[in-house]
Amino acid sequence: MPYGLSYTRAKVFRRQMTPPEARLWVRLRAARLNGVKFRRQHPVGPYILDFYCAWVKLAVEVDGASHLSEEQAAHDRRRTAWLATQGIRVIRLRASDVRDEIGGVMDFILACVRERVPDGYHPVAPS
Repeated sequence: MPYGLSYTRAKVFRRQMTPPEARLWVRLRAARLNGVKFRRQHPVGPYILDFYCAWVKLAVEVDGASHLSEEQAAHDRRRTAWLATQGIRVIRLRASDVRDEIGGVMDFILACVRERVPDGYHPVAPS
């Protein structure tokens, strides 16, 4: 996909977030997760990541029911493998968990960020 097209698609996706994505974005935007900055609908190569923290190369994907099909699961595995070649870790969250267990979801994301913080650099405050 040409470079400009992924940015155009990302812009459209930002306006069409699902309710679970919007719920999570309220808690991630403006560095609300212990000062850690996330971007939403961020293009990387041929893919658009739901949420991305460039500092620690962490992608957060919110998966709804469509991700339960074998075809979609296979696509997700290929996508995750490609992103890993770029040094990006992908964590997948069920939309129902974002809806029903947002506190636990935020704790999990913060723990994943902390695992990827460069050695000797710990500006993320303990919760």
